[in-house]
Amino acid sequence: MARAATVTSTTPRPGNPDRPPDVTTDRSGAVLARLQLMVTRKLDGLLQGDYAGLLPGPGSEAGESREYRPGDDVRRMDWPVTARTTTPHVRRTVADRELETWLAVDLSASLDFGTGRWLKRDVVIAAAAAITHLTVRGGNRIGAVVGSGGDLPSRRGRRAAPTVAGAGRLARLPARSGRKEAQGMLRAIAGTEIRPGRGDLGALVDMLNRPPRRRGVAVVISDFLAPPEQWARPLRKLRVRHDVLAIEVVDPRELELPDVGVLPVVDAETGELHEVQTADPGLRHRYATAAAAQRAEIAAAIRAAGAAHLRLRTDRDWLLDMVRFVAAQRHARTRGTTR
Repeated sequence: MARAATVTSTTPRPGNPDRPPDVTTDRSGAVLARLQLMVTRKLDGLLQGDYAGLLPGPGSEAGESREYRPGDDVRRMDWPVTARTTTPHVRRTVADRELETWLAVDLSASLDFGTGRWLKRDVVIAAAAAITHLTVRGGNRIGAVVGSGGDLPSRRGRRAAPTVAGAGRLARLPARSGRKEAQGMLRAIAGTEIRPGRGDLGALVDMLNRPPRRRGVAVVISDFLAPPEQWARPLRKLRVRHDVLAIEVVDPRELELPDVGVLPVVDAETGELHEVQTADPGLRHRYATAAAAQRAEIAAAIRAAGAAHLRLRTDRDWLLDMVRFVAAQRHARTRGTTR
């Protein structure tokens, strides 16, 4: 299915207390502060308490000692305590609670579009802000790689990716801890200029694999309209070492066409313009069928990679969808599953 976007007006929609601020026109600290308040007010209560370990099994950090029980690993014997108490003791281990999270934020030209209450770009930045504010607590570190469209360097080439937001097609923002640093990262993401031309989502995801990092969480935020064969393999590779969340941003006009007569549509990445007769019910049916097949293929590729999948739409309450997703993930963990 072609990556065609309807040519529509992007004038502001009616006010909504849960809509993300218009980051395309106002990227001030006040806008990001409002996002932080919205996120922490609705999601913070769902995430109280320690998070689960990233891998099954015992942790590696030394914890308290307890008396030996039949079946305990003798390699964990705490000999100093055993000598003092004359009773065999073993040293328990705890999981490392410092989490490192990386965001892969796709801001290619296809994201600069929206016919709902906001643009897809706005939802992408709002989702990045939500993940940031939920993971930066407790000394956790968060970093990001950002793709802004255009011709990206080849994954097989030796040319290094830029390290400063806005300096090139791919940008890397180093992982840091602290809310001040997190706000600076979000300002850099919101200030990234979208460039014309096709982006390479696979190259963007692959940046999270180089260099190899400690085990953590990786979040990929995109519309995933690039062919799955471009990004599915890097996503599977990323899942080997990290917990991966794929956030898919969708506009309703990418799922079905309205009956509005002759409609000019343009590919946001190439600028190619077409006129479509939307009054033809057969064309609208074929478009909806092809769109459904495309989204099913995207979902199957994400599922095959072992990543969690969250879909956000420009015509729905994105924050409510995130609340439901977080609650469902937490409920799944309590029942012994993770997906």
